[in-house]
Amino acid sequence: MDLVEVLRAQWDRCSAVVATIAGAVLLIVGWYHVADTGFVAKQMPYLISEGLGGVFLLGVGGMLWLSADLRDQWRELRGMRRWLESAASDRDERGTSEEHKRAKSAGDEPIGATPSAGR
Repeated sequence: MDLVEVLRAQWDRCSAVVATIAGAVLLIVGWYHVADTGFVAKQMPYLISEGLGGVFLLGVGGMLWLSADLRDQWRELRGMRRWLESAASDRDERGTSEEHKRAKSAGDEPIGATPSAGR
C-alpha cells in the first residue's frame, strides 16, 4: 500500500497527528515568547494567540483520533452483523436442524422457538 492510499484510508488519524503536532509547536513557541518577557501586558498576546490556539489544536487532534477509533469500531460491528445475518439466512435455507427435529419428536420446545398454541 503506498502513502497516498494510507492517507486516504486513514485521513482522520493523519489529520489528528498533524493537529496535535501543530498544537504542541504552538504551545512551545508561545512558551518561548512568554519566557523572554517579564511584563504581563507583553505576555498576553502570546498567551491568547499561541497558547489558546495550541490548546484548541490539541483538542481537535484528540477529537479526530477518537472519531477514527469509533469509526473502526462501527466498521467491526457492521462486519459482525453481516456475518450473523448471513449465518441466520444459511440456517433458514438449510431448514430444520437435527436438534430441532429431535426436540419436536420428544415433545420439548427447542430454545428460542415460539411456544405452540395448544400449550
